[in-house]
Amino acid sequence: MIKINLENTFEAIYVSPNFDQYIFESQLKNNTLIQLKVKFTNIADSLLPNVYNLAFGPFDDTGKINDSINLKHKDSNKVFSTIIFLKDNPHAAIGIDGSDDLRANLYHRMFRYNYKDLQDFIVIIGVDWYVRLLRNGSIELDDDGSAFFKPKPEPFDFHRKSHDLYRYYMFNLNQ
Repeated sequence: MIKINLENTFEAIYVSPNFDQYIFESQLKNNTLIQLKVKFTNIADSLLPNVYNLAFGPFDDTGKINDSINLKHKDSNKVFSTIIFLKDNPHAAIGIDGSDDLRANLYHRMFRYNYKDLQDFIVIIGVDWYVRLLRNGSIELDDDGSAFFKPKPEPFDFHRKSHDLYRYYMFNLNQ
């Protein structure tokens, strides 16, 4: 399991002026050195204000982040400690959504495993989505006539099992 240590992080080799992107290098188990990019994007959702989605991974052929590749890092603990370090973004909540169930399960287990060490530093939030059932028995619809899914953030339930994953995970500094 990944053990997060906010005192043991990689040094960034590039940081954007507004701190929404940075690049660092990580050594893989096969001793290859790879550049990883971290990007924070405001999700611009009035129901989840000031939440920035975190994307990270190596560059693909077009220079975009490939967040679906499975890499074997020599020090995964250090990689994950680096990407969640919020000192340059203390006002923001960071959101992560595994690109598949395997990654979502990894994030879920990582938060459960590291809770005691992280609780003084960050607040962890699980988010499920729901559709409101109206009094007339129909469901709430959006402007396009589709089901209107709303986020339902809640304090992370550390007893919640991996078969009942949240749809989205958020965390911010414990201030």
